[in-house]
Amino acid sequence: MGKDPLPDEEIGLHLAELPGWVREEDAITRTFGIRYHGGVAMIVNVADVERLVGHHADIDLRWDHVRFRITTHDAGHRLTAADFDLAARIDRIAAAHQAQAHNA
Repeated sequence: MGKDPLPDEEIGLHLAELPGWVREEDAITRTFGIRYHGGVAMIVNVADVERLVGHHADIDLRWDHVRFRITTHDAGHRLTAADFDLAARIDRIAAAHQAQAHNA
């Protein structure tokens, strides 16, 4: 997956395909509502995928939600296609764990 920084127009197109993800400067974030132990299990699944694709999110686990923040460190902390690919993978894992949209 490409790790070249994306222009703003392309970032907007990718975000339109990933409801729930929000741009925060040069990162995208999403929070899922899920109980603590379910969140731990979801994070383990995400970590397995991250290892396979060679890209990772910053993860914040709380008692009732998990927040993911994604940017490409190797691209100077800018958004790349790899970030949006990982976000889509996280969405699929979250759905499998029955995580819900969370109002952070």
